[in-house]
Amino acid sequence: MPHDVSVFTASDLRNAGQLDLAAIDVVERAFAALASGKVVMPPILSMAIPEANGEVDVKTAYIPGFDGFAIKVSPGFFDNPKLGLPSLNGLMILFSATTGLVKALLLDNGYLTDVRTAAAGAVAGRHLAPSHVETAGVIGTGVQARLQLEAAHLVRPFRRALVWGRDPARAEACASDLAARLGIPVDAVGDPERLVAQSQLVVTTTPAEHPVLKAAWLHPGLHITAMGSDQAGKNEIEPEALAACDLYVCDRVSQCEKLGELRAALAAGVWTRGTPPELGEVVSGTHAGRTSDDQVTICDLTGTGAQDTAIATYAVTKAHEAGAGSVIRT
Repeated sequence: MPHDVSVFTASDLRNAGQLDLAAIDVVERAFAALASGKVVMPPILSMAIPEANGEVDVKTAYIPGFDGFAIKVSPGFFDNPKLGLPSLNGLMILFSATTGLVKALLLDNGYLTDVRTAAAGAVAGRHLAPSHVETAGVIGTGVQARLQLEAAHLVRPFRRALVWGRDPARAEACASDLAARLGIPVDAVGDPERLVAQSQLVVTTTPAEHPVLKAAWLHPGLHITAMGSDQAGKNEIEPEALAACDLYVCDRVSQCEKLGELRAALAAGVWTRGTPPELGEVVSGTHAGRTSDDQVTICDLTGTGAQDTAIATYAVTKAHEAGAGSVIRT
């Protein structure tokens, strides 16, 4: 029997919903659900395309209580900027959790992935960063560098920010954009060690294959959110830092063991603490988060299908409320 499918473009979705506290809250709800053990979330389907410096990830999850579940296809082709094209794009499909019928096609070009990833960083910051953050730093200069600090500022309204990147011109541009968006002083710095030393909250947002943040740079009262390592060859944080910090938290242990910073620490033989807690456990209160402002904490974000289902459901609701999109009958 024919049924209606809503179709939303990237423009529809950008106009209907932005990165805000409501989006952060819905992603936090997804992490809390993960801790319940009732979410169905298969392993990430991941394919590298080395000839094009590209990769494709497919993620999904069913969350009880949500009307639908999303399947997200997310390509990342990192030479695209040389062609004047974005590195990331993709789409999401929202299915009915009751009938399995397609409810909506979200041609978001990676926008919702950007939002849910930044929202996850804010969830980590909300539960693991010190109660007062004067200065935040970001290592990386791309879209996620900007969004991660915007999201962090919503939950920890810091007064100053620092940016470091391998390309000084890109770092300056990122700092200028963030200063305009946040209305605070933002400076590009020439040394990542200096950035970490002056910050209480640091986000790493690079596709680095070798550490950009060293264990020797850790200091009391520091929180690090590492979100760049989502493939087996990536590594942003020196493995010894995971062993040295007071609390290390994964978004999903099974993913971080294969794709995240935990993979590198296990390979280096420096992780000996057993199974680390997951962010959902901290969110739901079944595992303690930061217990003092002097602690050093690290959160490893590889990206979960639960986040995709949460943000897709939220985005479709907001788009319908705004009267956006079109309808096709299949």
